[in-house]
Amino acid sequence: MPEERLQKIIATAGIASRRKAEELITQGRVSVNGHIASELGTKADPDRDRITVDGKPLRIPEQHVYLLLNKPRGYVSTVSDPEGRPTVMDLVKSVRARVFPVGRLDYASEGLLLLTNDGELTQKLTHASSHVPKTYLVKISGRPTEEAIEQLRRGIRIGGAADPKFRARLKAVTTAPAQIKLFREGENPWYEITLIEGRNRQIRRMFEQVGHNVEKIKRVRYGSLELDVEPGQFRHLTPAEVSALRRGRPARPEAASSLRSRRRSDFGSDRSARRGKKNFRR
Repeated sequence: MPEERLQKIIATAGIASRRKAEELITQGRVSVNGHIASELGTKADPDRDRITVDGKPLRIPEQHVYLLLNKPRGYVSTVSDPEGRPTVMDLVKSVRARVFPVGRLDYASEGLLLLTNDGELTQKLTHASSHVPKTYLVKISGRPTEEAIEQLRRGIRIGGAADPKFRARLKAVTTAPAQIKLFREGENPWYEITLIEGRNRQIRRMFEQVGHNVEKIKRVRYGSLELDVEPGQFRHLTPAEVSALRRGRPARPEAASSLRSRRRSDFGSDRSARRGKKNFRR
């Protein structure tokens, strides 16, 4: 946090109004690092300096921070990793507040990841009943049939005996209905997929059940947020964006059209892909 005037810091801490805080300062009742601060222009950093009022330490309420990060491939969406791999925290080192990822993108996936220190909002967004829509661009190995895609739209059994790779640790479940439409044609096409749940490696496991491997996954929307920063970069959310997340406002329907207009390089160098007629069936 940058240095601020003492009267503002005291008011933010809820000790007194700014006008009353000015009186406390001029009366010599405020100290910074053991030195009385009687000048109204005195500044301090509440994160670094020890500020007292009448000898009692000033406690500043935690300021909530909300970040939208474009996670590159090769980063783990955790605070630390026992295997020593890079984590998303390495990308937000310039942020002084201690933030945490909201949900996860696996090591090989990329795209929009929300980080915050707002525990209440994190709980709201990650609770099973939240049904926050999350949209991904997914590159598939080979061309799934329309019947296979329809299976995935309706919901498909994954885990347990239906999913041998994960049988030992994941129980069998049926995925919730998903919105799936062709995003870009090609020998290895791209699909736009919107889910309202977030099971472990869900998209990869869904396509494995219909006989196709997933080559790339990029999350481009999370609720009302749309990915709009370069890989490895982040930005702070606006107050309006935070309010929209709190209200649970659904993703904007016009966002899909803006995504289709982006440069090919935004979604990988698939030179064999051909732009064609899009299938908008959901």
